[in-house]
Amino acid sequence: MKFTIEHAPVYATLRVDMERGERFRAEPGAMLSMSSSIELETTTAGKGLMGTLKAAVGGESIFASIYSAVHASGELMLAPAHPGDIVRIDLQQQTILAYGGAYLAGDPDLTMSARGSIKAMVSGHDLFLSVLSGTGPLFLSSFGAVYTRTLGVGESYVVDTGHIVAFTDGMNYSIKTASKGLFSSMASGEGLVCLFTGPGTLWMQTRNVPGFAKTLIPYLPMGA
Repeated sequence: MKFTIEHAPVYATLRVDMERGERFRAEPGAMLSMSSSIELETTTAGKGLMGTLKAAVGGESIFASIYSAVHASGELMLAPAHPGDIVRIDLQQQTILAYGGAYLAGDPDLTMSARGSIKAMVSGHDLFLSVLSGTGPLFLSSFGAVYTRTLGVGESYVVDTGHIVAFTDGMNYSIKTASKGLFSSMASGEGLVCLFTGPGTLWMQTRNVPGFAKTLIPYLPMGA
């Protein structure tokens, strides 16, 4: 199976060239087009009822689309619903924590569940983080371009909470104000940030949905 990320970083698409007998998994609604040799099957997102529920509370769909090159080799084109980038992460018996909606596609054998996080809720995100584990290719989507930062042991890095896409499991992180004092943080235009401490890798996005939404407010019709 061959993967190619095209049209990045603003309107990225994922091209999957599949050989006969190969299978691939994606979020429902992500398919743009595909060869007639590929068949689509819809199944539950997690293994068993509890696995499906865990995937759902993590902000992902309770269903998953499984694409199979049944009759011959073929091409599958996928894309997220929003404009932005796609990043590939090759897991080797690893676990990635991602914010809801970041998962686009991946190896069918990767497991998906959820982990409760009061820190995520405080930062303005959903209460649960998606937990993606196993071995195989994983593709996450972002709003804007994706950039990464790998931290060494004890190394710290600060990220605006609205720009976090995912991070490796086991990293220490805490929520704090961007500057000393809540008023200073609000006056600076920055709210809450997340302080990560390595070792581990962070995946971040160059734009965030709340910030984009605020720019549209002056253009929205006002109520009578």
